Amino acid sequence: MESAATDILWLLFLVATLAGCLDTLAGGGGLITVPALMLSGISPIAALATNKLQGTMGTATATYILIKQQLLKWQDVKSLLPYACLGSAVGTLGVQFIDGQWLGYIIPAVLAVNAIYFLLANTSQATSPKVSNNSFKRGIIPIIGAYDGALGPGTGAFFSASAASLRGLTLLQATALAKPLNFATNIASLVVFIFSGHIVWLYGLVMMAGQALGATLGSKLLVKLPYQMLRGLVLCLCIGMLIKFLVF
Repeated sequence: MESAATDILWLLFLVATLAGCLDTLAGGGGLITVPALMLSGISPIAALATNKLQGTMGTATATYILIKQQLLKWQDVKSLLPYACLGSAVGTLGVQFIDGQWLGYIIPAVLAVNAIYFLLANTSQATSPKVSNNSFKRGIIPIIGAYDGALGPGTGAFFSASAASLRGLTLLQATALAKPLNFATNIASLVVFIFSGHIVWLYGLVMMAGQALGATLGSKLLVKLPYQMLRGLVLCLCIGMLIKFLVF
């Protein structure tokens, strides 16, 4: 029995490491960690809550490294974070009382739009913004934050796609911007889940160590990957998530 428990902890650590790296590069690490937590035998709401605990470490690590590497400027992102927190807190409260089955229709549609955008658009160079910074931070960011609070998987990809398509950022800039936004949504959601008492702390703390390792590796790879490879990774993630939601 003790050996089985140890095996679960090691597996969760490895899953979190892989997810932390994937999340930093393209988003979508929650597609790996949430099912792994549920397979460990805990309830769905406990899996979502514990996922926020471990995911916070990954996004915090990636944000710190990207700022240190000067791929991010704190003054450019700090005004966006309160809106991400607000949306996430609302979503986290709502998922505990509202049936989220309607998301099964909306999420595939958003994923399809993301995939088409990354397939057709040239995101290697910055373009003219299609919405103002105020509209982006007060409208788009809280909506994505609410999704992260309610479910979560793919939030990084949603932030990246919206920043590239609506604010005209390059894919590298948009992917870097997604990290502090995702950190803010994770923190806000985590605070709500802490008070709800659903977190499995042992699993979450073990996975935090894996997330820190994975996010460190991912941050170093992010600046070295060729543009087309990074674009292909994000595209494959969107298509893979779309297939998962449609088939399963």
